Amino acid sequence: MKVSGFSILRNGVQFDYPFLQSYRSLLPLVDEFVINVGDGTDSTRSELEKWAKAEGLGKVVLFDSTWPLNDPEKKRGGQILAEQTNLALNRCTGDWCAYLQADEVLHEKDHQSLRDMMKRYHRDPKVEGLLFDYTHFYGSYSVVQETRSAYRREVRIVKRSANPKSVGDAQSFRKDSGEKLRVVSCGARVYHYGWVRTPDAMKDKTTFMDQLYHGSHASVNGAASDSLAPHTGTNYLYKRFWGLKRFQGTHPKWMHARIEEKNWNWDFENSPYVWTWRDAKKVFLDLIEKWTGIRFFEYRSYKKMNG
Repeated sequence: MKVSGFSILRNGVQFDYPFLQSYRSLLPLVDEFVINVGDGTDSTRSELEKWAKAEGLGKVVLFDSTWPLNDPEKKRGGQILAEQTNLALNRCTGDWCAYLQADEVLHEKDHQSLRDMMKRYHRDPKVEGLLFDYTHFYGSYSVVQETRSAYRREVRIVKRSANPKSVGDAQSFRKDSGEKLRVVSCGARVYHYGWVRTPDAMKDKTTFMDQLYHGSHASVNGAASDSLAPHTGTNYLYKRFWGLKRFQGTHPKWMHARIEEKNWNWDFENSPYVWTWRDAKKVFLDLIEKWTGIRFFEYRSYKKMNG
């Protein structure tokens, strides 16, 4: 049984992605690690080269790509992200292919169970992928978002024999035919740090990412001007809203040094509470989920099987 890892990255340094922490957390699980490096404007490529040489154990395969940032038809709904992800997936040679986005980190406590799950279902043709639970950090490393506004599960390991393709904005996978993958819950968790940056870094990253969903502001080489606000307005500013809680668990070991080094803490308790009447429906459904364990009207990009 061979396991491939794959990911995409562009301007990871500029946008303050924890990409080295992410990739370190996946490396022990894979036999090869394919990384699509976009044609960025910072030191991301050299940082990856140094990491691959020092820590990659000969597993890391870097290749370069050009993102079609000037194609208005592709800068809708994050389509570029799926296309670039598929370029990396298509180069994988493993029986299983494990995917992490550059702000997603695995916990070391889950490594053995993931190995066991892949071995268990390796020759089971009914199982085409493994489903992960998610912990979404928001604002700081000590606050998490637990509400239906944040997806609670997603597929992050797929069988190459199922011919999976990244779809949408690279959040999930489908078969070539458009069918959903048949998956089992692996019991492991992805720790998502995409919303933990300083406000300036968050604005910079949000402005660029918004272009991939809503079209482009005027920019140079895909880098947004500081004078331009994101399409999503002040969404990059951290706000206290329904569903935010203090994190009670432990971070993956690969994040410890970064958390200490960044020393970034959003003042959650003293931030003003933001509320709109649209939140009432969310609160009601969240409470129903808490009482019943069922998330009504949940979108699922997969077919969950009993494992």
